[in-house]
Amino acid sequence: MVEVVASDRVDLTPGAVSERTGVSVPTLHFYEREGLIESHRTSGNQRRYHREVLRRIAFIRVSQGVGISLARIREALTTLPDDRVPTKADWSRLSRRWRADLDARIEQLQRLRDDLDGCIGCGCLSLKSCALYNTDDVLAARGPGPRRLLVDRDGGDDDEPLVSPRG
Repeated sequence: MVEVVASDRVDLTPGAVSERTGVSVPTLHFYEREGLIESHRTSGNQRRYHREVLRRIAFIRVSQGVGISLARIREALTTLPDDRVPTKADWSRLSRRWRADLDARIEQLQRLRDDLDGCIGCGCLSLKSCALYNTDDVLAARGPGPRRLLVDRDGGDDDEPLVSPRG
């Protein structure tokens, strides 16, 4: 006779996980391929998820919503304990790691907003006199990308005017 051992783990079908999280089944499969969540197979080769995956998916979705990359999310999730369900303290620890990144992004978006307000507000539509126009490409020496919008990591002053001295 086969002994059945009761498990305190509740297994969910992909459809049930999708319904409870609002994430499509293909997205669940993608998260699994990316190493963000795990499933196991039944004897009939059907995919099942442990109930704990619901919190992981919530964490993934919230993290994505604030702009955290899947690579950073995966890195954070690998620090969760395997021998127990993650606690509120575990989740809090993970989110604190990104606070400085989020603060920097907020600052960057505020600078973008302020520069766009000035450009939209002046109405000049002139590339010769526009304060946002980079005549003679004077910012190229500071590196690639939108230098006025990037946090300056090289110690220079990215708030210098973009118009060349000839202006």
